[in-house]
Amino acid sequence: MSEVSARGYGPDHASPFAFGLHHVQLAIPPGSEDDCRAFYVDALGMREIAKPPELAARGGLWVRADDLEIHLGVEQGFRPARKAHPGIRVADLDGLAERLAEHGVEVTWDGAFPGHRRFYASDNLGNRLEFLQRDASAAEG
Repeated sequence: MSEVSARGYGPDHASPFAFGLHHVQLAIPPGSEDDCRAFYVDALGMREIAKPPELAARGGLWVRADDLEIHLGVEQGFRPARKAHPGIRVADLDGLAERLAEHGVEVTWDGAFPGHRRFYASDNLGNRLEFLQRDASAAEG
């Protein structure tokens, strides 16, 4: 018998550790913080948050919106994450796709994830991001 979680697939599993995600870190090249603000703050609508002073000296950028925090950390020899990516839940997938398009960001829709609608987009440095929303019609059927 297959259990289905509120996520739309597979069983839920509670651990004794109460895991939760605090943030996702993506790499950026040195000196690209302003370029990242154009994507994460302007296009996505996130807010920049101050890094602790001892970490601010390393460069990079931290942004937050709702329950999502992304840390953009400087990496020498940067290569964008074109396959590895965070999966970011959103309440209004169509609205986000529209906002990104208004900012010149291409979205690529993918219907191959059970119980969800989703698309991929890349930040202005080439890091891949997945945005997904539960498919209400899948829950009905």
